[in-house]
Amino acid sequence: MLEIRIHGRGGQGAVTSAELLAATAISKGKYAQAFPNFGPERRGAPVTAFCRISDERIYNRSKIYNPDIVIVLDAGLLAMVNPTEGMKDGALLIINTKKNIDDMIKEHDYRCRVATVDANLIAQEVLKRPIINTTMLGAFFRATGIFELSDIGPHIIERFGEKLGSLNNQALERAYNEACIKEHGHGEEDRRYKLA
Repeated sequence: MLEIRIHGRGGQGAVTSAELLAATAISKGKYAQAFPNFGPERRGAPVTAFCRISDERIYNRSKIYNPDIVIVLDAGLLAMVNPTEGMKDGALLIINTKKNIDDMIKEHDYRCRVATVDANLIAQEVLKRPIINTTMLGAFFRATGIFELSDIGPHIIERFGEKLGSLNNQALERAYNEACIKEHGHGEEDRRYKLA
């Protein structure tokens, strides 16, 4: 089972990201669940969303405490939460940041696999607005290899409509191509995540 935790702020689309990943997995014959964790916070407050993907039926309904993958939609949250908390050995951390990946690793002393992409820049240039959830999924697909970009494309169109969905797919593809990935202490490694 692959367990994914997404940290974002209200309005950034963390919950939508989890739902799109789950829909993609289900369309590929997998089992999946997606759910949020937030209270009555206002827009901009920290939000956490979760997604599980498995080859077998999922019975666990609890929050994800030991994720395989953590996605951080807003680097400003790094001062408020520790995204690596509870991460499994060999886990992957994906961060939306304009900082150099080596600088991010050194600054936070990350000892896990790290991927970065400037989703804010891509979203502004492609979507003309700071909507970065689908953009970040491009980095997710690049770093994990569990699905193809074409697998999620129809779900994005269904969710956002033809015009906006097409732009979101463009942002997704650009983030896929621009993501930087580093193993702790090494260069990019072609690791494919297993669901079982």
